[in-house]
Amino acid sequence: MAALSEEVLLVVKRVRQRKQDGTLYLMAERIAWGPEGKDRFTVSHLYADIRCQKISPDGKAKIQLQLVLHTGESTTFHFANESSALKDREATKELLQQLLPKFKKKANKELEEKNRMLQEDPVLFQLYKDLVVSQVISAEEFWANRLSMPSVGGALSNSKQEVGISAAFLADIRPQTDGCNGLRYNLTADIIESIFRTYPAVKQKYAENVPHNLTEKEFWTRFFQSHYFHRDRISTGLQDIFSECAKQDEKGLKSMVVQGVKNPMVDLLSMEDKTLDEGYGSKVTPSTSNSKPTVKENSNSAIIKRFNHHSSMVLAAGMRKGDGANGDQASETSSTDGNSRDSDFFQPPVKKVKLQEAIEYEDLQNGTGFRTVALNLKKSDRYAHGPVPLQSHHYTTTQDIITAVNCIQHEMACYKPCLTQVMSSSAASSAITALSPGGVLMQTSVQQTMNQLVPSDVQEELKQLYTAVGELLRHFWACFPVNSPFLEEKVVKMRSNLERFQMAKLRPFQDKVQRQYLSTNITGHLEEMLQAAYNKFHAWQTRRMMRKT
Repeated sequence: MAALSEEVLLVVKRVRQRKQDGTLYLMAERIAWGPEGKDRFTVSHLYADIRCQKISPDGKAKIQLQLVLHTGESTTFHFANESSALKDREATKELLQQLLPKFKKKANKELEEKNRMLQEDPVLFQLYKDLVVSQVISAEEFWANRLSMPSVGGALSNSKQEVGISAAFLADIRPQTDGCNGLRYNLTADIIESIFRTYPAVKQKYAENVPHNLTEKEFWTRFFQSHYFHRDRISTGLQDIFSECAKQDEKGLKSMVVQGVKNPMVDLLSMEDKTLDEGYGSKVTPSTSNSKPTVKENSNSAIIKRFNHHSSMVLAAGMRKGDGANGDQASETSSTDGNSRDSDFFQPPVKKVKLQEAIEYEDLQNGTGFRTVALNLKKSDRYAHGPVPLQSHHYTTTQDIITAVNCIQHEMACYKPCLTQVMSSSAASSAITALSPGGVLMQTSVQQTMNQLVPSDVQEELKQLYTAVGELLRHFWACFPVNSPFLEEKVVKMRSNLERFQMAKLRPFQDKVQRQYLSTNITGHLEEMLQAAYNKFHAWQTRRMMRKT
């Protein structure tokens, strides 16, 4: 059953699973179902493991909810309470709609971070294949220490990258006909979040009406009806709850027109086409038409205003540092006029600077800049530490150096070689013997021979074995001192993992090398490392048994 500290958010009774009655529990991190008369859960899924939820169509005899997991498996729940089956299913669905996106984002971030690390580090990717794919250790053990590093864990927990909003997110919602002269909109959590970020007034209406006055389905039905039947915003019904949103849009547009854009090179009020005349396009000729605009022109003007307002709202939502505190009208007006909250973005430069930017190109300018020389440091620690303090000792003067050079030149001029008296014949013969292949001083030549005998692919495989053994030994030695039951269980498991790796990876590699290339054991150091770990485990286990007895 649920742990004592586990918070239960919703309990739904009389829910069938595989034709067996039971109770459905929605908790803080998982959803579980238990049969009646038993104190255990037979079905339990973490929210992070759930890919999506599906519900049965309206009018179907059975009111069901299906959970689809990332593994492709699915679990179906049948709400069998005749009096409140639909209500229970809707309450479960709405709560899951709130919980699943939170855990989905967390799981996606961790998965993206893991994929990025594996793509950027080929050694880590090979280590993952050697240990996790071959089932030497589990994926949780492999990522346990790496995802807890400051550079990774901090990036996952602290830095939250805001995703931009597409300007066509409403147009991308393509409705489907339901067969009864109606339209069905499929809304996801991302689309709803985009609507709330772009239109704070809609978010405010949602908080005011759901679930007190309207259900979530009724609210979004009215939302799309309002945008469809009143898309030109010429006339809105009094019963439309979004009529106030339209008035707020008008206020936002008027404030934008009043403030305008202070860029002297842009004239947003000039809406007529004109050719290049003597004024180079800057001379405005008054319109000679005094007729009133037609209905079509009014409709087009309203649509253009809608487009402009929608674009400004998308830009404001992208530049806004998070949603407003209460989503009230004041914050919406101040953030959608395009000038108040992000004044630095809309603040135009001087006209002279704008003209200079328009006529000058960096790639066409002469490269007369001063070229710097890169500082190449072979030992950066000496450069960072600064000059070393002087020590008191005797310094050789220039005159001493000149005198020493003259003495050496005089000795070399008077030098007469006497090769017969340099070394005795016995000493020369022993030196030749020692320097010959197989001699006392030529024992290191075997290593060069081994490097020549073993191909590069085998050497690369040996490096991978060293990396994998080092990773396993790092987990093993991190268990000491063993002062908790968790570490006791882990050190026993790591000992079995070392033995499994030695039998599955190391022994086949040893047999292949000795059979195909040479009889010398090139994995002796790896065996010594593993044997040291086995000796440590044996000593710890002996002390543990003596302590128990």
